[in-house]
Amino acid sequence: MIDNYDDIIDLPHPEPANHRRMSMMARAAQFAPFAALTGHDAAIAETARYTDQQIEPGEALTDELNRTFALLQERVNDHPAVEVTYFVPDARKQGGSYRTITGSVKRIDHDNQHLILIDGTLIPLTYIVNLKL
Repeated sequence: MIDNYDDIIDLPHPEPANHRRMSMMARAAQFAPFAALTGHDAAIAETARYTDQQIEPGEALTDELNRTFALLQERVNDHPAVEVTYFVPDARKQGGSYRTITGSVKRIDHDNQHLILIDGTLIPLTYIVNLKL
């Protein structure tokens, strides 16, 4: 049986006479998906981003933090070095993350409820979960 394409199957691929062939990059770009939903990929990535929930400290942890704050208040003029673990709320979605920072204490701002480190870092007192002198 004779195939319908036997007469052309072995012929070379035709080359255009009036212009160059399109590069593979340009050819791929013309078939790239149309971005009809601008921002959709960013919204999906934001939804998939993981955040921690803020843990409410128990009575034992609160008592320990209060004792450590009392010691810190006595020594605040010496600018003691501390290691602070605190919660940072996420600006875009519910939850946040826990950070641990080491630095020297500049002062405790009781009016605005902040622990202020010498490098200028402001840590809200209500978000502190661990404090080591």
